[in-house]
Amino acid sequence: MVKGFMFPRTATGQASLLPNTPWHYSGAMLTLEYRTDPDAVAELLPEGIELADEDPGAIAVIWADWQSCSDSYEELLDPVRSQYMEAFVVVRCQYRGSHYSRCVYIWVDKDYALVRGQHQGYPKKMASIHMTRPITVGQAGARLEPGGRFGATIAAYDRRLIQAEFEITGASDNAGFVNGLPMLHNRLMPAIEGDGADSLDELVTMSAYQSEIGRTFTGDFQLQLFDSPTEELTRLQPRELIAGYWREVSFSWKSGTTLARRNLPETGDD
Repeated sequence: MVKGFMFPRTATGQASLLPNTPWHYSGAMLTLEYRTDPDAVAELLPEGIELADEDPGAIAVIWADWQSCSDSYEELLDPVRSQYMEAFVVVRCQYRGSHYSRCVYIWVDKDYALVRGQHQGYPKKMASIHMTRPITVGQAGARLEPGGRFGATIAAYDRRLIQAEFEITGASDNAGFVNGLPMLHNRLMPAIEGDGADSLDELVTMSAYQSEIGRTFTGDFQLQLFDSPTEELTRLQPRELIAGYWREVSFSWKSGTTLARRNLPETGDD
């Protein structure tokens, strides 16, 4: 009998790309919120999912500097397995009268983070991601105080996708509203027959089962989206900037809930 949460499953399970849940995350997030054309958001929503009633064009572009681990905590003593960068684009939507946050684009720089997110329905891809880290001593960085300036970039396939600058104006009691709801995602896998059908098609929701918030700041920002042959970000160009936020955050995740599952055709001979 083979073991393991994810592939490859082996006799011991040690080679599995992912450990069993729960998974724990601690880090810092830079969140930049703006408004775009609501029609550009609507075209990213699959059938049955609708725009949010209020502020349907609101978007959050988020950078995160993460350290993560399983319940064994052994990854923390092998940092290459625990530290990674992430960047994602979130919109708000509704399904059967309930409102959700939904990740429409997301990039990471480690394979385990990629597959872990795809298990949850995040459409993760690989990229090079960077953001300025705050400092408490010296001059090689920004202080977490008014006037502290941060930069953030995303690049994939040798092309810059997004770049931003953020300047703290003061402390904040929140980090925006776009990414503050349970997530609503689709878990998808095309059928091996290659006939256009899916062998996995689930609509799922999830949220953390515990979280802790640290220092939070708000500020002004500038944001640029660039054309790329492998992305469609410029369809979400800003019309109006809302606000930027920097926050320390941690959370733990174990499982989600399947809201709908498409009836898939049976296979095999009669």
